Amino acid sequence: MARVLMYTSGFCPYCAQAERLLRSKGVEEIEKIRIDTDPQLRSEMMEKTGRRTVPQIYIDDFHVGGCDDLQALDREGKLDPLLQA
Repeated sequence: MARVLMYTSGFCPYCAQAERLLRSKGVEEIEKIRIDTDPQLRSEMMEKTGRRTVPQIYIDDFHVGGCDDLQALDREGKLDPLLQA
């Protein structure tokens, strides 16, 4: 199973949705980086992704984007192969 990293915040319904989808696909471990507890981590996320909102999800080195992007990959049948890489 691929490594999954998610930039997240404490009370984010989109983060919870993304996590539920990933767990339903068999992902047991999600490395979470809480940007709401450390401003430096938010800056790091914005520099790395070019985006300001959470979640920002990486599968291995591939930047998926946010929850909508993750769901779109799933609908297109592209999420499972990424996770199996």
